[in-house]
Amino acid sequence: MCGRFNAADDPLNQVFEELVGHPFPGETNHNTAPTETAWIIRQDAPGSEELEAAAATWWLTPYWSKTPKPKYATFNARAETIAEASSFREPFRRRRCLVPVCGYYEWQKDGRRRIPYYIRPRTGGMLLAGVWDRWRSRDRTQAITSFAIVTTAVSSQLEFVHDRQPVMLSKTGARQWMSRDPAAPDLGALLEPRIPVDLTAVPVSAYVGDPRNKENRCLEPVAAGLAIDRDVH
Repeated sequence: MCGRFNAADDPLNQVFEELVGHPFPGETNHNTAPTETAWIIRQDAPGSEELEAAAATWWLTPYWSKTPKPKYATFNARAETIAEASSFREPFRRRRCLVPVCGYYEWQKDGRRRIPYYIRPRTGGMLLAGVWDRWRSRDRTQAITSFAIVTTAVSSQLEFVHDRQPVMLSKTGARQWMSRDPAAPDLGALLEPRIPVDLTAVPVSAYVGDPRNKENRCLEPVAAGLAIDRDVH
């Protein structure tokens, strides 16, 4: 799964400049949690190849939902079922997005303990695959733009932390994910467990476990990080 991530202007300024032509428009949040607002990159109009930044709630509300927040968790979308799941199949077909992050947190189970790891690129930012939707109340007085991060089975290099990982995209993979009319096999290949960039997995303190904690203390290591090399294929 992916239940927390870090979003900060450094290095996300460069990521947003390259993709949408302006710096990261949000505020630094070193411990972004589900239901909070984050910034995604999406097509600026249906069928367009141009991209735009958009603020969205990290907990996808399907356009057909009767309530503004589903009763079940929709902050992650499983790659294995995304094409059929009622909440995600339409966004997967028509409303894919990129979720730029500095890194994400995952908790390793060690007996009765849960040890948080901060998993980040060795350089620059990281692009995660996402899907988004727009919900409107029946009287059209309320609207919510929201998103989910796509997860997949874990790469063998990260299985010591957890049995799931977010779908990470290279720059080429990001272009394919955002293509107006990608071939189905291309999307399927992107959803496979892969590590497209060199990573470091850093043990951090339990301080990050409280989503109210947002400062950079969340990132402070408590032990040496482990280098994880990108896949060569």
